[in-house]
Amino acid sequence: MAILGDRATPQALETMRERLGLNKPLWRQYTSFLWNLVHGDLGRDLRTDQPVAELFKRAVPYTIDLAIWATVIGILIGVPTGILAALKWNTPLDFLGRFVGILGFSFPTFYLSIILLFIFSLTLKWFPMIGGGELNNLAERAHHLFLPALSLGLIKSAFVMRLTRSSMLNVLHEDYVTTARSKGLREWVVVYKHALRNSLIPVVTMIALYLAVTIGGSIEVEIVFNRPGLGKFLIGAIQERNYPVIQSGLIILAMFVVIVNLITDLSYALIDPRIKYD
Repeated sequence: MAILGDRATPQALETMRERLGLNKPLWRQYTSFLWNLVHGDLGRDLRTDQPVAELFKRAVPYTIDLAIWATVIGILIGVPTGILAALKWNTPLDFLGRFVGILGFSFPTFYLSIILLFIFSLTLKWFPMIGGGELNNLAERAHHLFLPALSLGLIKSAFVMRLTRSSMLNVLHEDYVTTARSKGLREWVVVYKHALRNSLIPVVTMIALYLAVTIGGSIEVEIVFNRPGLGKFLIGAIQERNYPVIQSGLIILAMFVVIVNLITDLSYALIDPRIKYD
């Protein structure tokens, strides 16, 4: 009925069910779906009858761009400010960092996106207002990506900053940090080689988990900037009851989360040599 409409005749509905395989037993539909999935067949769009895989090939790169670069911006801002807040514990600088962190947690992503859009696109005209740029043109994609990634990255930096600060405070008073200082090592060596490296495990873990959350948060940003990403694509599919697109999108998101978790687990051995994988 999502394809033919509410006034479709019973004969037309039965013909469409047979075409889509919905007249088969559920176990047969499920095994057929899994077989097609293994072979890269995600089904066909109910609205346009195009292969879903081809549609996602055009949408997924925009979302991956946004998630990765928002995470990079969040790390580049959040980790140094978190270290500085921990080193200046209970000083006005620490209180300012904590206030900014709480403000970042409380600030809606879509509202920050609108503010950045108004300032840098509508007023200053430095960046385009809508779109994601041509997929094959890296410079144009980067130009369209900057403001959406910045809006998500600024919100994420507040999370990274507070997490880095808490983790560093737990480490800075450990005996090995005190011993390193008593040996006369430079402060930056003590902070970055001894304290930061041992505090990165929980930070990296939560950043990886937040990366998956960023995919969900990117939906608001993609709608504000009218980017052709996965989130905006799924919202349109839900409104149209386009079930093959919805279930394929969820599978892609689940695979993305699994890959991110795997990379995170493997990175532990690089951060802490005491962790070995057989």
